[in-house]
Amino acid sequence: MPSPYSAIFAAPGSKGFAAAGFVGRLPLSMMGIGIVTMVSELTGRYGLAGALSAVFALAAAVLGPQVSRLVDRHGQRRVLRPATALAVTAVAGLLLSAQQGWPDWTLFVFAAGVGCVPSVGSMVRARWAAIFDGSPRELHIAYSAESVIDEIVFIVGPILSIGLSTSWFPEAGPLLSGCFLAAGVFWLTAQRATEPVPHPRGAEAGGSALRSAGLRVLVVTFVATGALFGSVEVVTVAFAEERGHKAAASLVLAVYALGSCLAGTVFGLLHFKGDPARRWLLGVCAMAVSMIPLQLAWNLPFLAVALFFAGLAVAPTMVTTVALVEQHVPRANLTEGITWTSTGLAVGVALGSSAAGLVVDASGAAAGYAVPGAAGALAALAAFLGYRRLRPAPQGVGSSIPRARGGAGAHDGDSEGERVA
Repeated sequence: MPSPYSAIFAAPGSKGFAAAGFVGRLPLSMMGIGIVTMVSELTGRYGLAGALSAVFALAAAVLGPQVSRLVDRHGQRRVLRPATALAVTAVAGLLLSAQQGWPDWTLFVFAAGVGCVPSVGSMVRARWAAIFDGSPRELHIAYSAESVIDEIVFIVGPILSIGLSTSWFPEAGPLLSGCFLAAGVFWLTAQRATEPVPHPRGAEAGGSALRSAGLRVLVVTFVATGALFGSVEVVTVAFAEERGHKAAASLVLAVYALGSCLAGTVFGLLHFKGDPARRWLLGVCAMAVSMIPLQLAWNLPFLAVALFFAGLAVAPTMVTTVALVEQHVPRANLTEGITWTSTGLAVGVALGSSAAGLVVDASGAAAGYAVPGAAGALAALAAFLGYRRLRPAPQGVGSSIPRARGGAGAHDGDSEGERVA
């Protein structure tokens, strides 16, 4: 790894919580696609598979920010362990009901229960923010490293989930996902030295992080972005199956993540100045434009190449998003604020995967790529309309939410814009 990355991992405890976060984040890329693969293998119903994935994502969208809000107040260990226990229990129920052929409503109940899964990536980023508080360059590199880890997760996870469910038994992907979640969270919460100090109610700010207008713009835009991601996953699995190579879907999706991984690695080494909101807007628009070639896909190799180039815009946009969250929410709500962007993605994944499943069932996989195309256009529109609310406000003007202490908004001028590039 290049020296700037080596430097951040020299911080005491950083390697341990980053490794635990990697394991705990694997379900992020495994659970949704695992549910789709499991149900489509057992029933052949992509509409049901997409709907179950959507219910899981929606439940995570509702419960995830509440879990993170409790974490901000009471600490990671006290909150994450019971939340994870509930999620793992629901995974067991989902697998049992699918394997035994219980009524569809039982699948939906357990899929909703899996939504208790905590946002492990938000927890790890909060630890980096605590370690490098007041060090914008190092925090930018750390956030870039986390984005790269996210993309490695999305390379490894689908391969494991789809591969095991198609070659071993249908429930294997979600089962392994639940095991990774339990192991990662309990490993992470065992590391007390790097756990951020909790902020009890009223310590710095009251109410939800969503009081920030800038955060609301990010969340709304990420709903459309999540629809793009979720629909690409579902349609790609169906596209590969139509061509007789369903297991190859995991490799194609891994190429998508590989493009993002490479872009994130390079992005972390670059030094930018100026307004990060402008870079965020360009990134969202680039993701929207990258969906156009998918409409022309006729075979898996072409699709893989198109998705690789589409992935180049993903990680830089995600890194800049976390920087903007830090700029627009107070430190006492940082974990919750980061989780709200994940929530926007989760809601979008739910909508996108469900819509894509319906389109695939009705018109075939090739037609399904119209869904991520439309989602990308909506994301770009939302970003344009909300861009002004993400611009740095003049001193004394703007939201009533105080900015993060030592965070992005505290650094002006030549410190890479606001804490991140």
